[in-house]
Amino acid sequence: MKYRKLGRSGLKVSEIGLGSWLTYGSATSEEAARACIHKAYESGINFFDTSNSYAGAEQVMGSTLKDYPRSSYVLATKLFFAQGPGPNERGLSRKHIMEQCEASLKRLGTDYIDLYQCHRFDHETPIDETLRALDDLQAQGKILYAGVSEWSAAQIAEASGIGKSLGLRPLISNQPIYNMFERYIEKEGVIHQCEQEGLGLVVFSPLAQGVLTGKYKPGHPIPQDTRAANNQTNGVINSYLREDVLQCTAKLEELAAEVGATLSQFALAWVLRQSAVSSAIIGSSRPAQIEENIKAIDLELNPDIVSRTEEILATIRHFAPMR
Repeated sequence: MKYRKLGRSGLKVSEIGLGSWLTYGSATSEEAARACIHKAYESGINFFDTSNSYAGAEQVMGSTLKDYPRSSYVLATKLFFAQGPGPNERGLSRKHIMEQCEASLKRLGTDYIDLYQCHRFDHETPIDETLRALDDLQAQGKILYAGVSEWSAAQIAEASGIGKSLGLRPLISNQPIYNMFERYIEKEGVIHQCEQEGLGLVVFSPLAQGVLTGKYKPGHPIPQDTRAANNQTNGVINSYLREDVLQCTAKLEELAAEVGATLSQFALAWVLRQSAVSSAIIGSSRPAQIEENIKAIDLELNPDIVSRTEEILATIRHFAPMR
């Protein structure tokens, strides 16, 4: 495994991270989830990401990682989305942040969270209130670092400016979606802003919910043992299952073969070509998927291959983003 610093912090995370969205605690059995987490750790992955909004995922992740020394891995979770019907049971108010941090600590079975992330931007709460609450949690030792997820360049810039003016500990990460199809962070200046403010990118869905593994073929029915065939998870992936997108992935798979890689390895290497990306978060329902995907860290794409990739991707320029 290879490791990169998370933004300007001294924290080092594995180039491939393991996430739990739409998998652990829901679509994947607990036994399979534990096997994947063990395989990830034993393969050198030290970055594990979850959220209070992923049903049961925090419990599975926390209880499995207890088999290893706490100092040997980086545990990340998030908050924002509603946890109940009450008006204060969602968002990034001080009340919700403090209460949800305690709840996550209990579910994870740990004394501290390495990286606590704001799952979305809260338009109803002043940014300084959110930042002060996160800073207080750091002072208390309940979280070590704070980050955000799916924040715009302007929102990151504003938060950074406010944090500096108040003398607060800086945010160190942003978790946006990023893959060959979903590239808004390039076009909307998010990558540039994160680099300017010292935030590392821990990107999710680098394989486009499995479309960039090559398992979905143009003109063929959806395989029955896949995420797209699962009614619990197919709502997210359906936006990718267009004929032009699948034809594009078929061409990308041919290009990947030229460099001796699978399509998933090729797609992960494409994401990791960005120096601002600290870790690409994969999901996995089988340990074998982790074994295959981590090989991407040794794949370097030369300028010619990157250029040819862009030519293929240009055929779906009007792809409608998921977010």
